[in-house]
Amino acid sequence: AALNQFVSPKFQDVLAVNNISFEIHTGEIVALIGPNGAGKTTTLKVLTGLLQPSNGSILVAGYIPGKRQHAFLKVISMVLGNKSQMLWDIPALDTFYVLGEIYQIGKNEVKQRIDELSLMLEMEDILKKPVRNLSLGERMKCELVASLLHRPQVLFLDEPTLGLDITIQNRLRNFIIQYNQRFQATILLTSHYMADIERLCSRVLLIHHGELIYDGTLNELSKQLSNTKLIRVTVSEPLSDLEALDWSSFGAEILEQNHQSFTLRVEKTQAPACTAMLLNRFVVADLVVENPPLEAVIDRIYREGVV
Repeated sequence: AALNQFVSPKFQDVLAVNNISFEIHTGEIVALIGPNGAGKTTTLKVLTGLLQPSNGSILVAGYIPGKRQHAFLKVISMVLGNKSQMLWDIPALDTFYVLGEIYQIGKNEVKQRIDELSLMLEMEDILKKPVRNLSLGERMKCELVASLLHRPQVLFLDEPTLGLDITIQNRLRNFIIQYNQRFQATILLTSHYMADIERLCSRVLLIHHGELIYDGTLNELSKQLSNTKLIRVTVSEPLSDLEALDWSSFGAEILEQNHQSFTLRVEKTQAPACTAMLLNRFVVADLVVENPPLEAVIDRIYREGVV
């Protein structure tokens, strides 16, 4: 069977992305989200010219990506969270100077850009260490510097905070915002971390099974899909007989509770009445009404495949 597959292989066409159409303006930071296998990385590879689309048309910064012209490659950059472009056995600084030669940037200018980017990322102390000795977060900082030395107009980020701790994630998010504001770079990123999306992006492109099913703001997506609110209550005295109350009249249910706090999920239209009842019945120390976590909304879309 193995020999037959080698001699007479059978091929099957797989439609990775289909009928996706969008436009991103200069200086926007836009998220491309979707479940695993939705076509996110494929879309980025098509936009950078690494893959050729079977049909349709694409323009990035005025260029057709598939032609991979030198002028086009000088205005884009792509960072893959699970792949490295750094040379493993030499210091990051040496790789940066090699890249400076490749992009034909003068030595003084390269040094100035390295200093500027490393200062923004707070990584001056790791520049002369072999890359193999760096932590994952430190290597990701180096990946960003390597990708931004030539000051690309368009930056593609594929899972840039993958596997990083919270401190490094926040630092990288702040850096991306700084870079965008400073150079008016257009940024398209994928991420499974909703904190990335909420912090960085004003707009979301959501794809599922290779098709674009939503293009808009996160807030609007949440409003559109969620018909409930969460009410988090902290009271001044220990709770008793909480479940004995008639929550069904408010379309509410208890999600969690401890001795002096509880959380309700309530129908959006009933949230004001339920809040008034809580304030009348309990000695309330704190009360917060909020939308369900964005992760819950996104998870529902991923499972159902519709918006």
